[in-house]
Amino acid sequence: MYVVILAGGSGTRFWPLSRQRSPKQLLSVFGGKSMLQRTVERTLPLSPKRIIVVTNALQAKETAAQLAYLHDPPVDVVVEPVGRNTAPAIGLAATLIAQRDPRGTMVVLPADHYIRDEEEFCRKVWTARESALNGYLVTLGIAPDRPETGFGYIEADRGGRGVAPYPVTRFVEKPPLETALEFLAAGNFYWNSGMFVWQAQVILEKMREHMPLLSASLARLHFTCECWELADLRPQIEALYGGIDSESIDFGVMEKADNVLVVPASFGWSDVGSWSALADVCEQDECENVCLDAPDPVVIDAHRCTVHGAGKQVALVGVDDLIVVETADALLVCRRDRAQDVKKVVEVLNRRGRQELL
Repeated sequence: MYVVILAGGSGTRFWPLSRQRSPKQLLSVFGGKSMLQRTVERTLPLSPKRIIVVTNALQAKETAAQLAYLHDPPVDVVVEPVGRNTAPAIGLAATLIAQRDPRGTMVVLPADHYIRDEEEFCRKVWTARESALNGYLVTLGIAPDRPETGFGYIEADRGGRGVAPYPVTRFVEKPPLETALEFLAAGNFYWNSGMFVWQAQVILEKMREHMPLLSASLARLHFTCECWELADLRPQIEALYGGIDSESIDFGVMEKADNVLVVPASFGWSDVGSWSALADVCEQDECENVCLDAPDPVVIDAHRCTVHGAGKQVALVGVDDLIVVETADALLVCRRDRAQDVKKVVEVLNRRGRQELL
């Protein structure tokens, strides 16, 4: 088994703490180790042969530094010269693995997710692996506990099958609330976690079928005798990324393939997609406030607030449903129900040329 971790995101909805050079996955959001380190370490009980971390040029140095303490299994940091979404990153990793071990099973994981029950996570991966060995593309679907409109959904065909995995009927993009309520009531819809298990040769075959241009580009990579000497591939990867399109693995392959299964999972998952998500995974006070990097906060008649205090004394008085994030050079104040719109701040700063704040 090989673990592939996608770690090239910028985490714009976690601004101002998350920046291009130090995005969410490289931060210690919960204290202690970074989200990337936590993601890597939760895979170690799976006894992977190798861990491949795909990131971008801006984050490569820090990514390698954070993982330098790991030696068994070996960890390779693969650098994309420019972000091209998940399909090229996965295709590149699959090509590397298939060169040495075509039937090798890949576990593909985002670098910035939170999982409470890591033992259950490993059990679900092993369940998915059994189907992957039989030629299926398997995704882990999160059993929903609310009508979430910020996630994509997977519809499973549970008829005639007593136990999972289940065949996937369709993928659904982020639905409106009314549709999300219907999905929750139906009982056979799962959140799309972006976690996958498959054989390297199988995903490459499906790319040849559904993404022929990307597949042809990947096929032109020339390997030396030792395919894990990635330094030799860097000029080729740079040339490759100059001529491929940006596309997600969901749209490029998963929505079109006919051999997709879903393993339902409930292991305390969160994509930690915005500041508001911290209320689900961090310790709260009796009024549902979350205070991070804020020693001994003073809270008076305040409810459902999330605060990152940058080590400063924090006081909340008579406020509800706020997000307040302090850094050395920026201050964010946001209504909790507008947390998804923080990425718009990054868009505005980018248009204004404020690169030092990105």
